[in-house]
Formats: sequence, C-alpha cells, structure tokens
Amino acid sequence: MNDSITDVAGVRVGHHTDTRRPTGCTVVRVEGGAVGGVDVRGASPGTRETELLSPLNAVEVVHAVLLSGGSAYGLDAAGGVMRWLEEQGIGVPVGPARVPIVPAAILFDLWVGDPAIRPDAAAGYAACASAERAPSAQGNVGAGAGATVGKLFGIQRAMKGGLGSASISVQGITVGALIAVNALGDVVDPTGGAPVAGARSTDGTRLLGTLGALLRGELPAPSQPGGATTIGVIATDAVLTKAQANKIAQMAHDGLARSINPVHTMGDGDTLFALGTGATGRSANTTLLGALAAEVTARAVLRAVRAAVALPGLPAAADLVP
Repeated sequence: MNDSITDVAGVRVGHHTDTRRPTGCTVVRVEGGAVGGVDVRGASPGTRETELLSPLNAVEVVHAVLLSGGSAYGLDAAGGVMRWLEEQGIGVPVGPARVPIVPAAILFDLWVGDPAIRPDAAAGYAACASAERAPSAQGNVGAGAGATVGKLFGIQRAMKGGLGSASISVQGITVGALIAVNALGDVVDPTGGAPVAGARSTDGTRLLGTLGALLRGELPAPSQPGGATTIGVIATDAVLTKAQANKIAQMAHDGLARSINPVHTMGDGDTLFALGTGATGRSANTTLLGALAAEVTARAVLRAVRAAVALPGLPAAADLVP
C-alpha cells in the first residue's frame, strides 16, 4: 500500500502541469472501465457528463475522470482524454463508433498568472497518456498546480492549495481518494479544527482562522461565484451499482466538511466522483464504503496543502506558523 488512490486495482493517474501560469489537469483512468457516481455541492459547479451518472440513466461504465484547472475553459481538456481513449479502442459501442465516457469537473485557478493560459485538449491528452499505477504526485501538480485556499477575505490573503491523495484498506477492500483543493475556506485539521492553510492575517504573517474571524464579526470580502471549488475522485475495488456509487460520492463530502471550513459555499462548486472498479469481485457494505470514503477524502485534503509549495504572494502551509 502506497497510501494513494492508485492502490485501488485498475486505477491509473496522470497529470499535465503547465508551469507558465501555473495550471494543469489530472486524469484518473480506469482499466476496463468502472461504475461511476457523482455528488455536486456548492453553488458554482463546472462539470461535464454528471447527469449520465444518475442511476436513472442508461450508460453503466466510466472510462476516465478529468479534474482540471482553468475554470469552464478547462472542460476542453476532456476532449483530449476522449481522443486518447478512442485511439486505444476504448469506449461504449454505439453504432459504428466507440464513445469514451469521461465525466469532468473544473476549478477556478485564474487568480494565478495569465488567465489566458489554461488546460486544453492537448493537456487532457497528455495527462491521460501519462497515467500510471505509481503513487500520484501531490502538491503543485496537475489540477492542483494553480489551486489556492483561504480566499474568503480576498485573494491577497490566500495561500497555496494543491492536489492530495490517500487510501485505506479494510478486510481486503481498498478505498482511495484524489482531491484538488482550491477552497474558498480554510483547510483545517479534523482532530481539533485548527487551520492548516487558509486566510492570513492582514499583515500576511500568520493564519487568521476564518471561522473565528467570522464569529468575531469580521466581514468577508465580496465574493465572485465560481472563484474557488474543491474537486476529486473516490475509487474502490469493490463491486458497486450506480446507486451505491452515488451514495458513496455523497458521503465522501463529509470528508470535505471535516477538513474545509467553510465549505460548499456560494463561491465553491465542490464536486466528488465515485468509481467502483469491481476488481476484487466482491461487494461491500455501502455505509462502510461511504465512511471510508469520507476518511480518505479528509486525509487527501490535508496532504494536498501540506505537499504544496509556495508561489509568489501565496505562501504554503509549511511557511506559516498556525
């Protein structure tokens, strides 16, 4: 076990990082496909193919999931993922064609650098082609390259977010998470609620503690819809139905609620996908899987900011004293 989503049999992860801004995208690719579900929270989501994952709808298999920076522009990267999969003969047979199923979600990272630079189809293609079973890189990589956290009092007081991963194995079933953390709120340690990364004091030298500031009556800066968002993928090697996958995605949001405060805000479009590869050939209790999903999600959020490296004007968690 490497404590990464790639511990789940059949799951590969690839990244494309554009260091010019920086920004990037991350692809979770599933060998043989997976049953998928999704749960979208917050008021400003940017997504693709999420309705297809409803248990009411026909397609049962997902071939890859894209997580991308670039706001809504970043959804273009899904076309590149589809092109790579099509070239490998991967997709749902529909008449004379095979159509790869690639749900996607984006986060707003246009605060950092030149906003005209964002992931495109070529970036998605490169990320999908590079996907491997090795433990996922974390921090300033892929969809986490331009991520920030703690923006409730303005981007000038924010800190660097990032990409994180974690996994748990119980009774032969593995659950893993890969989360790109770009929250409006603070990332907090679930064990005591202390901020790990987030809004800084007015002089920029220490963590403010957003919830405490709000309770003291400090007013947040005017926010723009869609200026944040945390997105991710939960995967398990258990056999799932689409209804179970959707429930696990829903329960995984509990992990965001434990590790991000506030979360699911008007400025966030928090979206979590859940995938069941079925590689073990075994079913498992959905409540157990959902509880494990929430736990690995919280762990992955913390790892994302602890692995992050500072950018100009955006210190990382390691740079400030709580």
